[in-house]
Amino acid sequence: MSLSRKFLVLLMLFLWCTAAFVQAADVRVVGLFSGRAVLLVDGQQRLLKPGQSSPEGVKLISATSEEAVLQIDGQKVTARLDGRVSARKRTPEVDEVQVWRDTAGMYTTVGSINGLPIAFLVDTGATTVAMNANQARRLGIDFRVVGRQSGVTTASGVARAWAVTLDTVKVGDLELHGVAAMVLEGAHPTTTLLGMSYLGRLEINNDGRLMTLRKKY
Repeated sequence: MSLSRKFLVLLMLFLWCTAAFVQAADVRVVGLFSGRAVLLVDGQQRLLKPGQSSPEGVKLISATSEEAVLQIDGQKVTARLDGRVSARKRTPEVDEVQVWRDTAGMYTTVGSINGLPIAFLVDTGATTVAMNANQARRLGIDFRVVGRQSGVTTASGVARAWAVTLDTVKVGDLELHGVAAMVLEGAHPTTTLLGMSYLGRLEINNDGRLMTLRKKY
């Protein structure tokens, strides 16, 4: 067999293996924004902009707050939030989420509250999930009606707040029900804090660069 023919055979084998790998990927859309999408590909969180591909070969064509268009194995697929695009069976199944430290040294991720997408700052020092009033309104939380008014101490002093209970909080596949939260008057926190009312019900492993959240069994 000539060298060029061997090269073609090897190339075809490589492409076939790559296609088979992508087909086997478990892909979920866990965050949608205008011009960005956050995917879970085999449990790995990937933030993509249009035209970018994940290391697993899943390409984002376009994204809005409503849906993402993906290219998987050469085919375009449209998916909505929390939609599973393609799947394979994994045994045993491990319910976990990996959150990497960002360039600012923070652990940030995306998820949902009461089924609506939200960006989170993972904060083990926060007693509860905490958000500002505008974030609560966007999520449809009528905190002045359903909440219990109290005060919380912040870096700027004591702020008015309302204690509420969230129906669901979800990051990746880790969905919890009946999660305590605080809604603070004003613009802070600018990013919703994923506090211990959620994190405390999970197993947490932090190696300094990577935080892994797992369901307790």
